[in-house]
Amino acid sequence: MAHSGRRISISAIAALFAIPVSAAEIQHRTVYRVTLAGLPIARAAFLTQIEDDHSYKIAGDIKSAGLADLVKTISATTSVTGVVRNDRLQALKYSLYYKSGKKARVYEVNYRNGDIISATTTPPPKRPKNWIDVTPRDMRSVLDPISGLVFTGDTKICSQTLPIFDGETRMDLVLSPKGDEDFSTDGFKGKAVVCGVRFVPRSGYKKGRKDIDYLSKSDRMEIWFAKSDAANVYAPVYVRIPTEYGMVTITAVKYGSVS
Repeated sequence: MAHSGRRISISAIAALFAIPVSAAEIQHRTVYRVTLAGLPIARAAFLTQIEDDHSYKIAGDIKSAGLADLVKTISATTSVTGVVRNDRLQALKYSLYYKSGKKARVYEVNYRNGDIISATTTPPPKRPKNWIDVTPRDMRSVLDPISGLVFTGDTKICSQTLPIFDGETRMDLVLSPKGDEDFSTDGFKGKAVVCGVRFVPRSGYKKGRKDIDYLSKSDRMEIWFAKSDAANVYAPVYVRIPTEYGMVTITAVKYGSVS
């Protein structure tokens, strides 16, 4: 899988854990298993902290595992800080440190009132001639890839389009309702809301890239949202992402508050 394809998958993993709780200082920890065609390829652990002043910080670690580790060691750390406003998490700063083998890259994005005011990549990448640049218009009213997938309990989750920027690629995730399914894991047992997802790349990618084209043409991507017992919010607990190499699944194996 291409470098950017793995980074997009890591952004999806990061998006799973961001679960706000009450205004009081509470911690919420989640653990995830990632598989490709049924084989384990990564594990992830995240911690969400909500402070009394309505600020929040979310931090996570992601590492390759199983057969993927035999090919190349991949790791990432990600974090987002912001404020809880109008029952939504509004990011102020998002960062992702990504390492594949000996190569490392850092993505940093700063927000103000939902708009991106700066986005940097270190070291600066060399862009091909057929690269589709992110425009100033693309940076308005944009969600980060972590807290952008958390919704209050009265939201019609699967009837909206999510404008996401992950530090490099600007994409829309078009959600559509597909009913509900039973879901059980450590810390949760109940119904999950199932959304079909259509991936629409906007900018920040190489035109004609096979993995982007494959995903944008697929109708098999899904996100399952479960309601957190700690607050009146929904967050993802299961994601399936079709790739040319098989189905990537991201499953919450622990979903609960830290006492």
